[in-house]
Order: sequence, then C-alpha cells, then structure tokens
Amino acid sequence: MGKIFAIVCRLFLGIVFLVAGINGYLVIFNLEPFIQTSPEAMALFEFKYLLIMEKTLEILCGMFLIMNQFVPLVISILSPIVINILFLHIFLDHSLLPLAVILLLALVYLLFCYRKNFIGIIERKPFPDK
Repeated sequence: MGKIFAIVCRLFLGIVFLVAGINGYLVIFNLEPFIQTSPEAMALFEFKYLLIMEKTLEILCGMFLIMNQFVPLVISILSPIVINILFLHIFLDHSLLPLAVILLLALVYLLFCYRKNFIGIIERKPFPDK
C-alpha cells in the first residue's frame, strides 16, 4: 500500500509541476494561461529571468517525476519551491492554500520514502574513514 501511495504522490507532484511550468511559460509569452495565475505570485517575479528559471525547473522536475527518474534530486530541488508556494498561500493569497498543503504533504511523504538517499547529507564526518 505504501509503494502505491508513493507512486500516486510522485505522479501527482509531477503532473502539478509540469502543468504549472507550462502555464507559467504561457504567462511569460503573454498568452492566455489555461489556469489562472495568482497576481500576488506574479508580483514576486519582477524580473522575468526568475520566472523563466523557476518554470523551467518545474517542467523538468515534473517530467522527471512522471518518468520516475532522479527522484531524490527532484525532491531536493522542489523542496524550497514547495515551501515558498506554501508561504505565499499562507501569507498573501489564501485561494490555493489547500493545494499548497497537499503539495507539501506529498513531498514530505516522498522525502520519507527516499530518506535513505539523504542520510549521507546529514553525516557529521564528510569523508568515509577507510
């Protein structure tokens, strides 16, 4: 059951970030986005290169999650993005707060499932003793 839930979380995050990334590129190219964007979120991207960089990461991470490739790396990349999404919806725009919470829970569950991949990061000694 846990493995199936991990797959569901991975695919959910992959689809959400792939769609959000593509939607962001529509905004960048001044086209009508298929999902309405938050004006508060767009105000944070005063410089377009930040939006381009974030949306590119979202598209790549979404594709990697859907293809089940580089999942620990993707978790590392998406963690600060998900935290920022959560804080944006807590403090500025409450409209998508439930989605932000679900994104966080799915990411935390994947982090739990892949925790063995991250153990080396928190080791006290940086080099193995041999």
